[in-house]
Amino acid sequence: MQAVVVDGFGGPEQIELVEVPVPRPGAGQVRVRVRAAGLNPVDGAVRAGIFGGAGQRLGFGWDVAGEIDGIGAGVSGWALSDPVVGLHYGPVKPLGTHAQYVVLDASAIAAAPASADPVSAAALPLSGLTAARAVDLLGLAPGASVLVTGAAGVVGGLAVQLAARAGYAVTALAGADDEALVRTLGATAFVPRGSAPAGPVDGVVDAAVLGAAALAHVREGGVYVGLRPGGAPAAERGVRVVEQEVAADGEHLARLVALVDAGELTLRAGETFALAEAAKAHARLAEGGARGRIVLTVS
Repeated sequence: MQAVVVDGFGGPEQIELVEVPVPRPGAGQVRVRVRAAGLNPVDGAVRAGIFGGAGQRLGFGWDVAGEIDGIGAGVSGWALSDPVVGLHYGPVKPLGTHAQYVVLDASAIAAAPASADPVSAAALPLSGLTAARAVDLLGLAPGASVLVTGAAGVVGGLAVQLAARAGYAVTALAGADDEALVRTLGATAFVPRGSAPAGPVDGVVDAAVLGAAALAHVREGGVYVGLRPGGAPAAERGVRVVEQEVAADGEHLARLVALVDAGELTLRAGETFALAEAAKAHARLAEGGARGRIVLTVS
């Protein structure tokens, strides 16, 4: 099969499409025939060597949408050709979802949204689980005020939707041109980037990774939720500082799929590239400013 890898760190020019053996599912695992796979900022960080792995061949891709192609021993409840979505956790791995086939633990998959095509579905696993865990970590009472930074991004936009659904009064911080978008996602107030909310908020989901600048908007005794492990600012003024760490959680993913099919969660896939165009996709990711998740398609 074909898979996207790097044998050395650097820019998009390091990306290679190589032939590797089709992986076999072990006990408790399934093999997925990949139809679409999201390209996330973490993939660019892997390519640049931020997570290490020097001297190793590294694969890419956390998100996957496709069909079950093989089933390992001890797996029940799934059948060949079942459409699924899943999360392949881990930045340093020899193969990821940017390949024609990928093996995942059965506990990492969920039935694909019936209302979404594979490209749209591929925008859900990593971003959706990240946003959902961040909102859960707020731990505030309904009606609390919550600021979401980077609210027009894929993760931030999902956090806005999930926070509003949880009963929070959501203020969205995003670019000046994004007000209409974030309000359609459920924000009741808007702050253009570079400005401050009208007053302190009970909590913040810092999808833009602003750190101390975002924490400064939280009231004394409130909560700051960071989305980059190890990147949260120091606690101050009694603010509870926590970080989310995404996990491959098929049950949680299934709950998000149900929200998608109920029309309560909007998926935002953006530009698409064929697997053979992975280097171009990485170059587009590096440019920044993409609207929606960049997705690799696999025929």
